[in-house]
Amino acid sequence: MHIDPQTYTTGLYCWMGLAVIVFVVLLKVKAPYGRHTTKKWGPLMNNRLGWFVMELPVLAVFSLFFFTGDAEKSLPVYVFYGLFVFHYSHRVFIFPLLLRARNKKMPLMIALLAIFFNLFNGFFNGYWFGHLNTRIYEISWFYDWHFIAGIMLFASGMYLNMASDQRLIHLRNGKRTGYYIPRGGWFNYISSPNLLGEIIEWSGWALMCWCLPTFSFMLWTMVNLIPRALDHHRWYQRNFEEYPSDRKAILPYLL
Repeated sequence: MHIDPQTYTTGLYCWMGLAVIVFVVLLKVKAPYGRHTTKKWGPLMNNRLGWFVMELPVLAVFSLFFFTGDAEKSLPVYVFYGLFVFHYSHRVFIFPLLLRARNKKMPLMIALLAIFFNLFNGFFNGYWFGHLNTRIYEISWFYDWHFIAGIMLFASGMYLNMASDQRLIHLRNGKRTGYYIPRGGWFNYISSPNLLGEIIEWSGWALMCWCLPTFSFMLWTMVNLIPRALDHHRWYQRNFEEYPSDRKAILPYLL
């Protein structure tokens, strides 16, 4: 499979343009996932299985195009690949097993939409690094401010994401079910630090790679997660009278 650079770039810009449209839609339409799940969006499927099937494609597609291309792959490029795979390996193989609500469901439509996104995201980033990338990331890239700042953001974002997910999961310790007000850590400031962590994580990855397809991934991460954080915040406010009034949705003191 060969796609010329101009066609690829045009497709990538269209992909980012679609992100802007989706952002506007998600600000008006609540995605029926998690606490917002509804049967109005069609058949439901097991939540754990849903996480597995909707996240696995990005690992497969990204790796396929990464390794089948003849673009030069230096050590920094393999670090970019390793960080991407580390995140999604956790999402595919570990995170679903940590979920406490075994019988929880998600709409099949949500899983299908996530597969659609992951296929394109995996393609644009994998094809770039595998086939089209012409930048020679020398070992000196490890000392460039883009890489240093980027990997610091990536690591801090991943930690915030995972630590916040653990706080949410442990709200259902024992036989507890339902939803509770999370407290501690960044939950003292915002309703969705797990989502903020993921945004920081992929912003860091985009910075350390410093190329258009990784920027598109950062853009899509914001498009998907900012509206979700706003929906979560409004849900907490509606369902808990004692919900802290000074807590923001996703940016401390701001939003």
